[in-house]
Amino acid sequence: MNLLVVGISHRSAAVETLERLAVGPDAAAALARALLRGGEVREAVVLSTCNRVEVYAVAASFHGGLSAIVDELHRIWGLTEIQADLDFASCGYVRHGADAVAHAFRVAAGLDSMVAGEPQILGQLRDAYDTAREADQVGRHLHELFQQALRVGKRIHAETDVDAAAPSIVTAALDLAERALAAAGFANGLTETRAAVVGAGSMGSLATATLARAGVKSLAVANRDRAKAQRLADVWDAEAADYADLPGLAAGADLLVCATSSPEPVLRAADLAGRTRPLVVCDLALPKDVAEDVALLPGVTVVDIAEIQRADAAGAAADTLAEVERLLAEEIAAFNESLRADAVTPTVAALRSAAADIVDAELARVARRGDFTDDQRAEVARTVHRVVQRLLHEPTVRVRELAGQPGAPDYARALRDLFALDAAVLTAAEGDHLIEALKISPASAPVAEALGTVPSAPSETGTAATQQS
Repeated sequence: MNLLVVGISHRSAAVETLERLAVGPDAAAALARALLRGGEVREAVVLSTCNRVEVYAVAASFHGGLSAIVDELHRIWGLTEIQADLDFASCGYVRHGADAVAHAFRVAAGLDSMVAGEPQILGQLRDAYDTAREADQVGRHLHELFQQALRVGKRIHAETDVDAAAPSIVTAALDLAERALAAAGFANGLTETRAAVVGAGSMGSLATATLARAGVKSLAVANRDRAKAQRLADVWDAEAADYADLPGLAAGADLLVCATSSPEPVLRAADLAGRTRPLVVCDLALPKDVAEDVALLPGVTVVDIAEIQRADAAGAAADTLAEVERLLAEEIAAFNESLRADAVTPTVAALRSAAADIVDAELARVARRGDFTDDQRAEVARTVHRVVQRLLHEPTVRVRELAGQPGAPDYARALRDLFALDAAVLTAAEGDHLIEALKISPASAPVAEALGTVPSAPSETGTAATQQS
């Protein structure tokens, strides 16, 4: 078994590319189902946010799993091998083994986000994991990885100042919006602004909460599901608006935040016809909620994901990030140590099974002799089993400790060679091929190379597909 992370993000692709290759909730669920049906991938979690699409997977083989995931991504994106002007190798990345573990932990900590340290990704990661778990798409390996990653993310936010120092994508967007409003004559910023939010999902909910706390003059929320908009509005003393009348909603707003999962723009220039007052629109969706022609209207300023990326929001302070990096390194090392120790467990089980078989065979031979009573045979059996268990106990405990150390040799292979443990015995003892599943492999090579060769050590100068996230 092999642990992989295959994806694209704002670090490997332009925002325009991310918009084109965005994967909605339904497509993400279909992607996971298709991968599991294919047979190469045994477990799958799809994380899709406004600035990343990632598949976390456990596969029987590295190349088989990678090929299956890339092929399925191309299919969902509508790309063909021959005709595509854009493919995964041009904008994606692959993490394998220990690199996949480190990547998952960094994502959970917010260090791989557009705004370093932002907290929202932790909830998105949890939602992706819960969705996959409820669909029975997560087995023991991804369950352990995500449980640990979520725990680490919580620890980072609890034990460091990253929450106080790092804005979310929403906060970064509203900071830019407030500057635009000030330039348009709103001297007191958000406090004299009539605001409206379109979308009541995680991003829309966060925008609503942030605007309410900022003390905007008035606040309205619209959503396709009117009941969901009403619930959110009730929490923040806002007004639930009619989603079908977005032009009317925009007409009464100075600041409009759009954060839906619509595959098509929900706001177009025609919706703002006749407007003369300044308007700032925050588009937090991918694909975009706001059509390109809106930004061309006089008096209208659009703040979108690309604008946030260009603004290079500072995120958490350097000393806070250094503390986060220290905790992450500690957690990653501990998790990888446990994986290395676990990798030898099937071999230890096979060794004990082989020893038990030898003991049983010898006891069966003794049982055929007629000069032992039943009590004597039972006592001999207990004695021999105790001797074998005591002989194996200390070496097997010690080999797990040694296997967990960084840079340790392959103790599992050494045991197999020393005691001639064949694959059949090993499989019978474990039943889930844990040795390969938990083996820590080298960092993945560039995608174009990885698709045709065994993963090699990372290059200092890779393409976007191998740049460290």
